[in-house]
Amino acid sequence: MLYCSPMQIGELSKQAGISIDTVRYYEQRGLIPAAQRSLSGYRQYSDHDSTRLKFIVQAKELGFTLDEVAQLLALRTDGRACVEVRAVAEAKADEIDQRIQKLTRMRQVLLSLAAQCEQTSDADPCPILKSLEDLS
Repeated sequence: MLYCSPMQIGELSKQAGISIDTVRYYEQRGLIPAAQRSLSGYRQYSDHDSTRLKFIVQAKELGFTLDEVAQLLALRTDGRACVEVRAVAEAKADEIDQRIQKLTRMRQVLLSLAAQCEQTSDADPCPILKSLEDLS
């Protein structure tokens, strides 16, 4: 087995493409294990920590919340069947579909209101502002 020297938090965060504060936050949330400390008190991370952190970043990019990431990490660690992981992924895809539908409706409303602006003179109230006032 190859020995890899421990890396400090700056190198780990750079490898994962996230901030040092985010690494600390993930550690605080228990998504990555607490780092070992050098004699001088610096956090030291392993390649395993880097792999785990990249997993978290990828899952976040796919839209998973930190709670869902924790669930995926638990399934990964427990060696659970792909069926359980697939169920989590399908639930996330359904949630994304619902958000897409909602965003599509929002877009249609905004485009409709913008079209009304084109038909309004400067003397008339702005239809977008009026619509927002009517909702409150």
